[in-house]
Amino acid sequence: MLIAQISDTHVTRPGLKVGQVIDTNGFLDRAIGALNALDPLPDLVVITGDLVDHGEAEEYDHFRVLLAPLHMPVLVIPGNHDAREPLRAAFAGNGHLPADGFLQFVVEDSPLRIVALDTLVPGEVGGELCEERLAWLARALASAPERPTVLLMHHPPFATGIDWMDGIGLRSGGPALADIVRRNPQIQRILCGHVHRAIDCRFAGTVAGTAPSTAHQLVLDLRTGSGVGFAFEPPGYQLHRWDPSGGLVTHTAVIGDWPRLYPVAPGKLRVG
Repeated sequence: MLIAQISDTHVTRPGLKVGQVIDTNGFLDRAIGALNALDPLPDLVVITGDLVDHGEAEEYDHFRVLLAPLHMPVLVIPGNHDAREPLRAAFAGNGHLPADGFLQFVVEDSPLRIVALDTLVPGEVGGELCEERLAWLARALASAPERPTVLLMHHPPFATGIDWMDGIGLRSGGPALADIVRRNPQIQRILCGHVHRAIDCRFAGTVAGTAPSTAHQLVLDLRTGSGVGFAFEPPGYQLHRWDPSGGLVTHTAVIGDWPRLYPVAPGKLRVG
């Protein structure tokens, strides 16, 4: 099974740019073109939050328009820039989001079982996993302990070392989540967003990681007290390849037209 992950798309209303300079809609269009060009095609695309920039119904409508050319099914979860009810309404016909409550769900009909968590706190940048959400997760995992599983969540459950981003991370529920994950070794990976960079960490007996944004990336600054910083580093996506004999392997790719190198003679390459 091949799962493509994109994240932090921050779609705006048509014609608008984030901060008046970041064409997130155009970046998402490029990302969709890159995913559609893959061979083999992914079986599924997961989008790990911050789908739109302001949680507005018009943004979600445009988000759906931009996603329409994708050649594969899509699963979405909310991030801190999202709003539950407009998101729920926009994807009501997809069949994976619940009709009310937290936007958490389980997908059973694939080689990898997918369990999605909602870390959104309305009006806040940081996230949380409250007792209700954690209890739901424990029940979902206990119902199929033998099935290989991936978890989806927007806010990563680990500290990245990027000071200001860790200050707006998962503000509660992390230790309880770790306890649940340790009791469920069927969890192959925790797929997250929020950080606009590809970062991986060993977490509670599995691996948790964040995907790059399809648009702007977070500046890699590990100094104590570092401030907010984004840059036009190459946008990207991740491919998670599941093979029961070898486990889950993750590839991080950048989006763009990059020249290829071809051998033309011993010790000589041609750029093409």
